[in-house]
Amino acid sequence: MIDGPYVTLSCAVSLDGYLDTPNPPRLVLSNAADFDRVDEVRALNDAILVGARTVRRDNPRLLVRSADRQSRREDAGRPRTPWKVTVTASGDLDPGAAFFTEGDATKVVYCPSSKARRIRRRLGGAAIVVGLSEDVTMGDLVADLGDRGIRRLMVEGGGTIATQFLSAALVDELQLVVAPIFVGDRRAPRFVGDAGFPWAKDRRATLAEVRQLGDVVLLRYALSDRFVRDAPESSDPAAVRSMVVGRP
Repeated sequence: MIDGPYVTLSCAVSLDGYLDTPNPPRLVLSNAADFDRVDEVRALNDAILVGARTVRRDNPRLLVRSADRQSRREDAGRPRTPWKVTVTASGDLDPGAAFFTEGDATKVVYCPSSKARRIRRRLGGAAIVVGLSEDVTMGDLVADLGDRGIRRLMVEGGGTIATQFLSAALVDELQLVVAPIFVGDRRAPRFVGDAGFPWAKDRRATLAEVRQLGDVVLLRYALSDRFVRDAPESSDPAAVRSMVVGRP
């Protein structure tokens, strides 16, 4: 784990490990109670990251929905909603997408350095465009966010992003919600793809919490020695460090 933002990976899957069906409309896996929980987690973070494919496919707003939570953030001297972050290799992003147009949060787009100028022209002033190396890594992305003052990062997918973060051991905690349905179609996107993961037969991840939320179940896994059992109201790194549990 690099010395950077505390990373929470949040995801909802079917019983057979899928994120969605292969065709529209989008499959809703969570329920009202879990959506509210996710909103609370969003409110505790400084930035929310999704992949460009998720921006194109799902058109997410990525906002804190609760006005009360927005107000608490504002009272603490923070923006009403976290930064929105995405990463793209192609630059195929619509400046009219909700990611860019909804809310007044800072938007950041990471891309290969050779594509940065073209993407800036395409997006205009809709986002800060950051060119990294030609082979953009999540480690470089997380380090840059840390340099920009981000202390807590929530990663919401999709499967390619989840695979890259997990295989690079960049995730401090995994929040996995399991919905009581099967997708049963191998064309559908899965939670993760093929990769070498640190947690395998010789190193099991530590299960830190199980919580029922209506008909879904939340599984929280501690994936680093920075795992925070109870999320602090502040994004101050000192507050995070004070609540760390032991190494899994």
